[in-house]
Amino acid sequence: MTTELQTLSIANRLYTYADYLTWNFTERLELIKGKIFKMSPAPNLEHQKVSMNLSVMLYNFLKGKPCRVFSAPFDVRLPQVKGKKQPTDKDVYTVVQPDICVVCDASKLDHRGCLGAPDLVIEILSRSTAAKDLTEKYEVYEQSGVREYWVVFPYEQIVQAYDLDETLGRYRLRKSYNRNEVIPVSIFSGFGITLSDVFEEKEEEHF
Repeated sequence: MTTELQTLSIANRLYTYADYLTWNFTERLELIKGKIFKMSPAPNLEHQKVSMNLSVMLYNFLKGKPCRVFSAPFDVRLPQVKGKKQPTDKDVYTVVQPDICVVCDASKLDHRGCLGAPDLVIEILSRSTAAKDLTEKYEVYEQSGVREYWVVFPYEQIVQAYDLDETLGRYRLRKSYNRNEVIPVSIFSGFGITLSDVFEEKEEEHF
């Protein structure tokens, strides 16, 4: 039976992954600190091209290595209680679906996705998700210990790269990279992505 979003008390209570598993929505949702957020409709063409290009480059580099790359829809559960060996579904108030993530610790992977912080997360902005990706998601990725976070602006053809200062537990903006640059993947020494291969030349409009 389909769950209707309006039947849930979005404003007045916090939900967990245990609740999330009972729902059957026709639209994709994320939980961030117990609050429900709607995801954007099907990604547009530009988003899809950028996502595919990045995923393929990461996949090719990681082939035969212990780290693995995943693309949305792929649930990443970030437990509320850090350091708990076996967090229950009720300990998880944040369930997100990053556009792309890289996980190097195989023990975090199970049949439901990833339990714990990925090593790299990439979010490709759309108009409907920009505020969430730059605020709420930035905060939960930082607090959960995601070591590297990229925010991709597909139309501006820019990538903002953040590295986690593990001493302070805060992100540091490394740099904003444009399509003419190579962006290093800081969690992998010596590996970078040529952004002109990620962002295709803009086609002229014909009337």
